[in-house]
Amino acid sequence: MSKNETTKPGALDGIRVLDITHVMAGPYCAMLMGDLGADVIKVESPSGDQARHMAGKVGSDSFGFNSVNRGKRGIIVDLRKPEGQEIIRRLAQTADVLIENNRPGMMAKYGLDYATLSALNPKLIYASISGFGQTGPYASKGGFDLVAQGISGIMSVTGEPGRPPARAGVPVVDLGAGLFALVGILAALHHRGRTGEGQHVDTALLDTGLALSIWETSEYFSGSGIPQRLGSAHRVIAPYQAIVCADGYITLGVANDRLFLQVSEVLGHPEWATSELYSTNAARLKHRTQLAAEIETITASRTRAHWIERFEEMGIPCGPINNYEESLADPQVAARCMVVEVDHPTLGKIKTLGSAIKLSATPTLVERTAPLLGEHTALVLNELGYSKDEIAVLHAAEAIR
Repeated sequence: MSKNETTKPGALDGIRVLDITHVMAGPYCAMLMGDLGADVIKVESPSGDQARHMAGKVGSDSFGFNSVNRGKRGIIVDLRKPEGQEIIRRLAQTADVLIENNRPGMMAKYGLDYATLSALNPKLIYASISGFGQTGPYASKGGFDLVAQGISGIMSVTGEPGRPPARAGVPVVDLGAGLFALVGILAALHHRGRTGEGQHVDTALLDTGLALSIWETSEYFSGSGIPQRLGSAHRVIAPYQAIVCADGYITLGVANDRLFLQVSEVLGHPEWATSELYSTNAARLKHRTQLAAEIETITASRTRAHWIERFEEMGIPCGPINNYEESLADPQVAARCMVVEVDHPTLGKIKTLGSAIKLSATPTLVERTAPLLGEHTALVLNELGYSKDEIAVLHAAEAIR
């Protein structure tokens, strides 16, 4: 993506987002809106978002914070102060969207809940992301990706058979909740375009974990029993998993009988395709462990590159299992602009992820850094009509920094 392309107005140009979130799910959702061209104003407490204090920080900035807060304008407002609450109310009257991921009840405690703010701005779309949602017996509990992965069932099917349950390697529930919230916000914006009405978007980490469990819940609902850990294997297709080679692992995705015939031929065992044990997907699923072992007795003798070349010649889905150094250096990753370099005021020249959203007419804006702590406080308050003297009073009251 060229510099000229990134200066085009984004798809959400003209949309103002008030971001009262922290750590992961909420900031990620708000950042995606910023990538799409929205004006995102991130509200932080005087101590700053917890992500600012992650490993590798320099002062009040960290790579982790920058990775989910790029392109935003940052202000410090103490929501515990009446003056700070008034600032948020005034900001909400200028905003199209407000995103918060606080424990349910906290925003109401400060008079900043949906009912209060929508009365001031009926067009406001108010998105809440929490561990368990705004309703139900667990609503008041705090929420974390790890806890939601456990309660939703994700951890029960992650890991190798016979081994302890494992957390998914990336925070799929946090990030998934951010994405589901974004879908809800965009749908609410479309609805508002037709009706002029805002609404409350309620997203829960637990709901997200279940919503992502498509194959697992289908297996259970069909009466096939409680899903178990399968390692890298697929729940309804075999062989579809990690396969060992002489110098590491590859993935092998054999989604149908035609592909299995081709795999059998490449591996020098065409009789597998007609054997009673492996001739159908149902049979392969039943004998998946034995089949994987037989495949690996062959693949373990040659390198990943050898087998990938052989399988790709036959159109068989496969690929290397990369570590992140290998992944980020992949030419396809570079071609898709998934790594960008930016100049950060305190972290220096850093690399960060590009956007997975590719739009032809309104490209995403990713070559921007996250705000310094409180960087735009005075600027945003000036836009709201606060005078220099009023801002000084707010400073004295410690409502802002």
